[in-house]
Amino acid sequence: MKHTERHRAHRIGWLRAAVLGANDGIVSTASLIVGVAAANAPRSGILITGIAGLVAGAMSMAAGEYVSVSSQSDTESADLARERHELATDREHEHAELAEIYVKRGLDPVLAMEVAKQLMEKDALGAHARDELGITEELSARPVQAALASAATFAVGAAMPLLVVTIVPQEALVASVSASSLAFLAVLGALAARAGGAPVLKPTVRVALWGALAMVITALVGSLFGAMT
Repeated sequence: MKHTERHRAHRIGWLRAAVLGANDGIVSTASLIVGVAAANAPRSGILITGIAGLVAGAMSMAAGEYVSVSSQSDTESADLARERHELATDREHEHAELAEIYVKRGLDPVLAMEVAKQLMEKDALGAHARDELGITEELSARPVQAALASAATFAVGAAMPLLVVTIVPQEALVASVSASSLAFLAVLGALAARAGGAPVLKPTVRVALWGALAMVITALVGSLFGAMT
């Protein structure tokens, strides 16, 4: 009987960027809208604020992810270059170093030396990247992918509270945007947990709680400034 295991580690890079983007899109835009609405701004002003927040936030997320993940990619490239040089200049030491890693993982020293030898004959750099440096194809840094995922999902997340602004009455904006955004965040947390194979309840509660805190604080600030004008 064929046994097929389904692992989700290959999703970590894009899933992290996508969840972060969508979560920030919902929370930051909803908080802006709630804060401005609580200050008794007109609907047009609220929409302009929300749209400006969407565009600025998406660009900021893309730039931030690209710079951050590029730094990780640069570090990986530098480590691989150093490892490539060491393999070219002192292969015997690298063989012993790889074997020692396998010994620490539980292999017999003789077997560890043989495993290291065979792996290095096939792909020495790949073996050292994976087992010494922890760099794999699935988890390697991809700056462009992370930037695009963050920007796109931020825009999608930000569009949700903006849509609510266009369809609910002015007097119900704060309550409607807050409630719907918390629902969006809960769904996002559940979907992210399912995609990553994690339990659903904890991520759902976590994202909803932080979103509620952000909106409460901005609503209070908006009300304060609204009362002063």
